[in-house]
Amino acid sequence: MNRLKTQPVRRVLALESSCDETACAIVEAEHDYGHPQHRLLVRADVVASQAAIHARFGGVVPEVAARHHIQNLIPVIDEALSQAELTLDDISALAVTRGPGLIGALLVAVQAAKALAFARQLPVVGVNHLEAHLLAAYLSDGSPEHKRPPLPHLGLLVSGGHSSLVLVHDFGRYEVLGATCDDAAGEAFDKVGKLLGLGYPAGPLIDRLSTQGDPKAVPMPRAMLGAKRGLAMSFSGLKTAVASHLESHGQPKTEQALADLCASFQASVVEQLVRKTGLAIDAYKLPAVVLSGGVACNRALRSAVAALCASRGLSFFVAPPRLCSDNAAMVGAAGYYRLWRGESAGLDLHAVANLPL
Repeated sequence: MNRLKTQPVRRVLALESSCDETACAIVEAEHDYGHPQHRLLVRADVVASQAAIHARFGGVVPEVAARHHIQNLIPVIDEALSQAELTLDDISALAVTRGPGLIGALLVAVQAAKALAFARQLPVVGVNHLEAHLLAAYLSDGSPEHKRPPLPHLGLLVSGGHSSLVLVHDFGRYEVLGATCDDAAGEAFDKVGKLLGLGYPAGPLIDRLSTQGDPKAVPMPRAMLGAKRGLAMSFSGLKTAVASHLESHGQPKTEQALADLCASFQASVVEQLVRKTGLAIDAYKLPAVVLSGGVACNRALRSAVAALCASRGLSFFVAPPRLCSDNAAMVGAAGYYRLWRGESAGLDLHAVANLPL
């Protein structure tokens, strides 16, 4: 790992292409880190989604995703620079998601970042996609009241591919305390949505339907809730429970029946996540909880974790929904803190499909 030049990094152009979102963002630091008025501002945040393309397949097709990243990457970079009213001459460093993710998709942004770094003689740093989610809440909303999460804190990371409780010791120092042993929560939402014919991605629609349903209408299993099971999680049994319900009762015949089933499923997911978060709080005595990942957009989960923190006297942080789903601004935040520590990968940077946190 090479060391950067000593001048401070001010503006980071970040790229993200780990799955089906092609994204570019420009993140700017106001003052050096440690300054009382230090903030990370999002100057531009552009996302080209492929959700409609993959919806017909019921999920992401890796090769299709990679091809669309190639088509979308230059336009999103151009749009981000235009949105920020900047040129590449104004950029001081590059950050890019290097994993985990679909290897063909990851390579598109990684190779582009290396090419830009070489052509413009800029430092470039690779970012773990999970780390980026964990640090999304450090991006300022521009208001003077915005507060950054304290360090250390407990991170609850819930996305399509990962459900984990993480002890965030410091920037770059993470300890996974517990994780799902099968499906991630977001994966369970998508699989249940497919069973119900809701299309892809199903999470937002299940969340919306659940607001009209009775969460106690359909019995759903509550997996691994006991303290003896530690902080491990499991969501695949919920998908099986929904499949069994549909086999016995058929597809919901009314809108209310569909809402009740969605609400019952969602309540079981949320209860497990909240129960495990409570166990981690009790065990590690941390001052704050940061909720992150795509499933952090779920209103029931946000409300339940906020209530848990309030009941324990803890601070609760969650990024705006736009910064919870895959985006490049969070990659810029994680990249900034890596660059601030003096990291730079240069042309040695490579993509890793199953990169650990």
